[in-house]
Amino acid sequence: MLTPKLLTEIQSSLKQANLDGWLLYDFRGLNPIAKGLIGIEGMATRRVFAWVPAEGTPVGLQHAIEASPWKNWPREWQRDVYSGWRTMESWLATNVQGKTVAMEYSPGDAVPYVDRVPAGVLDMVRAAGATVVTSGELVTQFFAVLTPEQVESHLTTAEEVADIARAAFALAGERLTSGTPVHEHELAQFIRDEFSARGMEWDHGPDVAISANAANPHYEPSAERPVALKHGDVLLIDLWARHVNGGIWADQTWVAVVGEPTPKQQDVWNAIRDGRDASLALLRARAGAGERLSGADADDASRNVIEARGYGKYFTHRTGHSIDARDLHGSGPHLDNLESREERALVNGVLFSVEPGAYIEGEFGMRTEVNVVIRDGVPVVTPREIQRELIRL
Repeated sequence: MLTPKLLTEIQSSLKQANLDGWLLYDFRGLNPIAKGLIGIEGMATRRVFAWVPAEGTPVGLQHAIEASPWKNWPREWQRDVYSGWRTMESWLATNVQGKTVAMEYSPGDAVPYVDRVPAGVLDMVRAAGATVVTSGELVTQFFAVLTPEQVESHLTTAEEVADIARAAFALAGERLTSGTPVHEHELAQFIRDEFSARGMEWDHGPDVAISANAANPHYEPSAERPVALKHGDVLLIDLWARHVNGGIWADQTWVAVVGEPTPKQQDVWNAIRDGRDASLALLRARAGAGERLSGADADDASRNVIEARGYGKYFTHRTGHSIDARDLHGSGPHLDNLESREERALVNGVLFSVEPGAYIEGEFGMRTEVNVVIRDGVPVVTPREIQRELIRL
């Protein structure tokens, strides 16, 4: 959230971008970026604004009946009060008239994770005399970037998640050998039990999918629809977790086959692995040269490989998503030039997934997922040992 130290950094960036300020707006949690930066907590049912100027002291605007949600707003910063819309619109004109302001707005909805301000509010701000531009790069830098401590949290969690994935595949192999094959939902429960034993939390899942079920990227196994693992199957495990009390997410996907893979299974695996590695190679090359890299560029690098191998039509989602301190699917830059136009830069401190896949309906699906955090200008891939070949069970 906003602090005097963070304010200094934001104001420096605003000046570099020739912006007069950053106008934060939220209503009932519609804009988690503004809510998080202002530090709103508790019952907040009315519109809130905060004006963060490129020079000077921030000014908040609270409703008359809702002072308590502003308890994190520094006492030395001004906080104005309104009851009616006339006062609110007058406050806007006083602070932003004739100025160029950043807001959580994405022209053409290019990046939905940044497009948080309703069109009507944009109308109101423009009517107050302001020119509105996107705050996308500011969101990356001041909302999505991890602290060094948070990076360490992710690095630790990534190794634990990888250990649990390997243990799940080992269990599947043991059950096959014993003649009592494991079911999807049993492996999912094994993974959840391991998360709990390590003091980790998850929001749903994991995704444990066999063969045709793995062709559904958002499949969830169920005891009501039990599916047992058998010879020739593809087994996909997508698992994600973080440590409770402020831990940072790790999100990984691993793939195995029972027995020797068919030529098609092997070919699909080679395509998505090489697509993943093309993105990683581009990340390393651009970082080594000190060059800017957008999420769209990283997506293109992966997608181009998979399309060249003939599986492009089966790669139906972006290459990767942001992971920030608050959300598994965060507000930072995504690896995406398919679902959205992600032109934001992958800057120092951001964390994201790299997870190309191919999903052949009625047959099988495969995805290989690692995470990358840019640390001291270097892309660090997690876990340390990533999957390079199909796991054989």
